Amino acid sequence: MTLEHLILWRRDLHRLPEAAWKEFRTTSLIAHHLSELGYRIVLGDKLLASNLMMGRDVDVAAEKARARRQGAHPDWLERIGDVTGLMGELDTGRPGPTLAFRFDIDAVEVEESDAEQHQPQQEGFASHNKGWMHACAHDGHTAIGMGLASQLMAMKAQLCGRIKLFFQPAEEGCRGGKALAAGGALDDVDALLSLHIGIHAGSGELVINPTEFLCSTKFDVHFMGTAAHAGLEPNAGSNALAAACMATTAMLGIPRHRDGMTRINIGQLHGGSGRNVIPDHAELHGETRGADSTLNDYMFSQVQRIVEGTALAHGVTYRIIKQGEAIALDNSPALQTELAALARKQGLATIQTRRFGASEDAGFLMERVQKQGGEAAYLILGADLAAPHHHNEFDFDERVMQSGVELLAAWARARLGVTEPAQG
Repeated sequence: MTLEHLILWRRDLHRLPEAAWKEFRTTSLIAHHLSELGYRIVLGDKLLASNLMMGRDVDVAAEKARARRQGAHPDWLERIGDVTGLMGELDTGRPGPTLAFRFDIDAVEVEESDAEQHQPQQEGFASHNKGWMHACAHDGHTAIGMGLASQLMAMKAQLCGRIKLFFQPAEEGCRGGKALAAGGALDDVDALLSLHIGIHAGSGELVINPTEFLCSTKFDVHFMGTAAHAGLEPNAGSNALAAACMATTAMLGIPRHRDGMTRINIGQLHGGSGRNVIPDHAELHGETRGADSTLNDYMFSQVQRIVEGTALAHGVTYRIIKQGEAIALDNSPALQTELAALARKQGLATIQTRRFGASEDAGFLMERVQKQGGEAAYLILGADLAAPHHHNEFDFDERVMQSGVELLAAWARARLGVTEPAQG
């Protein structure tokens, strides 16, 4: 698998990014590539637990129509149901362990820069989809997964056991990982690897044991009041927007916890219908984070308490909807040692520990495997960046994708390689 192939795939995905739960074109192209190689394909409807999918509001027909116009594989687009994402399985036909790899495929909801110095603009692969951009390197992760699929199938005769490649939808906002973990496809996995490009590490570096993954709860709050004429009889109304504003101020004032890092942000607040109407509806979107689940639970319980109190004070009702969730994750110790040795053989400079400082729903997948007695690890594949993650001028050193494929393939070979029988 050449770097040129990886760059072509990555730039195609970058040019036509798809936000969470809308990755129909992406899913169809991955499914076609893997099926042509000989993988067994399991699509999202049969892979994810539908009751645990969060933050999903999709006009499936409209998104499939867009994907078709933008070059989705027609046969696979027809086979995809309402849910994006897929698993490709390689069965060598020889007994052995089951390995798994996870790659996230969704884009960030941000408008890509049109600045002349921005390389995707210069070279003609900037986003064509307004408001969506691969600003977190998931296009690179997907290209690595597709390259790895080719490499593993080429090695099939020298391997034993089975390999599962998971292409996860809706990582942004931590919306898809919990449903994928609960779907059951990980329950026979002996070891799982996931990676991320470029967080706190440069090209040629690999972070073996990133730490400080933040637990998080993403939430929407709807306040429902009563409309009334703001001049004639404001006393007849119940002001939902006033309740939302009071709740926002109180949430931002939640005392931070002594036992570790806690965060809260309210990113959106809107409501009402006119300047002379008491608002009968208001909505806020926010998130809590904590260094561990106890700290995050503390923050979210304060949110719930505040919402209840402000609703009571303003005579409105409310509804809290969880839109995403992430838990902490811990790399299996023996796997760290194994991967560090392989990385050094690949010429990568290994960094044992570095702070991650954000949230990742891969923790649900890792927890599922580890609770079944397996091993799991999350790696940072370093890359020089043009701008930080989620920035509208984000871009990364594409050469690192080749290193990613080679490292993951080397690990599969080390775990599943068949010893040739002695001649004589």
